[in-house]
Amino acid sequence: MSFILHIILMQTRHKKSHQMKVAEKKIVFNYDDLVHWEDDHYRHELIEGDHFMTPSPNLYHQRISANLFWYLKEYVDERNLGIVLAAPTDIKLSDIDVLVPDIFYVEQERADRLYGNFLGEAPALVVEILSPSTAKRDREIKYKRYALYGVKEYWIVDPEKQAIEVHDLTQKKRISIFTKDEQLNSPTFADLNLPHNKIF
Repeated sequence: MSFILHIILMQTRHKKSHQMKVAEKKIVFNYDDLVHWEDDHYRHELIEGDHFMTPSPNLYHQRISANLFWYLKEYVDERNLGIVLAAPTDIKLSDIDVLVPDIFYVEQERADRLYGNFLGEAPALVVEILSPSTAKRDREIKYKRYALYGVKEYWIVDPEKQAIEVHDLTQKKRISIFTKDEQLNSPTFADLNLPHNKIF
């Protein structure tokens, strides 16, 4: 091998090594980045510092959300159990884990963790309504983050099947499916009676 060819090969290897190191560097966003994001009417979330942007949901999604919110809020308010909030409200699980669920419930004794713009810890109950762009994330990534940070109960609402899956995240298992033929079984709200035809 000639000296010149050797130099060229060494330079090529060095360049590739440098490119790999640059590629390995991960940009990690935090809550401060999120609050200074341009207001574009999208939903912005952070999961382990990765940024996720979700477009506005369709009208059927919003109708389900509004109906569920109304029944949950009425139930909670009548019993003075806490606070029910709907999107867009940030849940700051950590500086790099900030999620915006469709609906969530905070117990009365933890209401002081609600600050001006966000909830500063895991709520007792989270509700996510599936859409084609978020279904995989809601079922897998967000499920794991909610469980990791201490959310007790997780409802996954499937508009297409007109069903609500109730998950006990303390046990990491699904405990019931609410459909027009099945009752809602919620550990958090034991006597909650949701009218299926008024939700969907």
